[in-house]
Amino acid sequence: MPAIAELTREHDAVVALVSQVRAAHGAGDVAAMAVIARRIAVILGPHTQVEEEGLFPALEGDFRDHVAVLRAEHRVVEAVLDEAAAGVPAEPGWPDRLFTMLEMLREHILKEQDGVFPAALTGLRTADWDAVDAVRARVGTAVAIDSIRQPHEQQGLARE
Repeated sequence: MPAIAELTREHDAVVALVSQVRAAHGAGDVAAMAVIARRIAVILGPHTQVEEEGLFPALEGDFRDHVAVLRAEHRVVEAVLDEAAAGVPAEPGWPDRLFTMLEMLREHILKEQDGVFPAALTGLRTADWDAVDAVRARVGTAVAIDSIRQPHEQQGLARE
């Protein structure tokens, strides 16, 4: 299913960036953490819209409480990432808030990958998928197909 494949590709890109945040956090490089947070926010912007405007409405009838939790987690993620929207946050607690939020985001992604997406694949009708696709067509994606390939795979593309 192309819609789920694209959402998964975005999750993969975010997970790759989270590992970069961990390295920057370990090095105490708050400026790098802020830059990576902005990159994550760019990916999650359209991703969240597709989920909340396309996928979640089709699932709310059967999974209202679960969808409500996912929506609330989206707000937490957005709030912490938004703190870095204009540059390096001056508030000294932000790096720890970002790191904590990213741990929650990891669990959130697993809930979607292991719960929401399989439920959607088995339960959504054609009209539901059309609604998801319409949102995606409107908002696009910030992830290029090649952006999450491993460096050795990207080098192979240059030779193709």
